[in-house]
Amino acid sequence: MTAHYESVQTATLYPDAFGVSAPEAAVLRELWPRKPGVFIRSVSLSADAPVDVDAPASLQLELGQGQFGLVPPWVKSASDAKLRSTKLVNARSETVSTSNNFHDTWLAGQRCIVPMMAFFEDDWRSGKAVPTRIARVDGKPMGVAGLWERWAKDGTEIVSFTLLTVNANSHALLHRYQQNGNEKRMPVILGEGAYGAWLSARPEKAREFMRAYPANLLTANPVEK
Repeated sequence: MTAHYESVQTATLYPDAFGVSAPEAAVLRELWPRKPGVFIRSVSLSADAPVDVDAPASLQLELGQGQFGLVPPWVKSASDAKLRSTKLVNARSETVSTSNNFHDTWLAGQRCIVPMMAFFEDDWRSGKAVPTRIARVDGKPMGVAGLWERWAKDGTEIVSFTLLTVNANSHALLHRYQQNGNEKRMPVILGEGAYGAWLSARPEKAREFMRAYPANLLTANPVEK
């Protein structure tokens, strides 16, 4: 499970890499469950017009802010939201359309892109957990596929987001990380040219983006304490 990642800190990278303005306020450098972060979502140019899935250019992008760890719309209280969201920082791509936690959000098309410089996984090959930073070889930011949700009840509103993941058991790099004996997972890193298509696709087409990022384009380095 990817529960820790490094956000994009350089302001110019937001318009250059993602086509959105940089956050007005400072963003936490390292994100953990329930910490506030940012995500990118699409906004139809016409509120009454349906999205044209063949024309991503018909959308404009905006930066949203919310907590890392999704709060499903069916949650009944803020205290319940706090408990559940820490376990919902990832959504399995294989079951996202059937999971009680993500089904409504997926079908509503509330997809997003989570900008990050790297994510962290533990390397257990030595018998002890060694935190490892995984980033693109070229040092550019990554856009990870995610879902966002808005929960509101009794005057409390929580905007939240989660990262979509795929199986990484046979991935040349990611199979080395996370605990042995467990299924290996990795976040869905989108190709830079696919951002608009991911945000505008219909749910059945959006599944086509659920695939592992090439291992040769990623690098992993132990975190220095």
